[in-house]
Amino acid sequence: MKELFEYREKMIARLGQAAQEFCDACKAVGDPFTKVEGEWTLHQIASHTRDVEKLVYGERIHQTLTVDNPQFKSFDADTWMETHYNKDEPLADILSEFASNVERLCKTLKELPQPAWSRESRHDTMGGELTMQLWVERSLAHIEEHLQTIKTA
Repeated sequence: MKELFEYREKMIARLGQAAQEFCDACKAVGDPFTKVEGEWTLHQIASHTRDVEKLVYGERIHQTLTVDNPQFKSFDADTWMETHYNKDEPLADILSEFASNVERLCKTLKELPQPAWSRESRHDTMGGELTMQLWVERSLAHIEEHLQTIKTA
């Protein structure tokens, strides 16, 4: 059990670090409209990462903690971007909101009793018995994926 508790502590710490590194990497790119992944610009990736962190993983974590066995629908990132992306939103605002969201999430996670990490949810395509811990792991993996994309751009 001790290893599991340590794993969770390290994951929370890494989540906060990855968010900070993501923000720093975005700021280091001179032009936010530089294409960094296919047709997506840094600005689009920052907006996408913020939105997915807040509306997908953040929401799934919150609902898994507060609702008994919630059911989640799939999220179509491309459709979301087509209808919600705002190219005029300042990059600084996107990054500030993203950092604040992750900071609040880390604070919440640090205060959780250990049994909360095992609370379960369901997903339309992934099935059931999906723990809150899984959503935290997915959140971190998503941030790190886009962090690597920006670093290699």
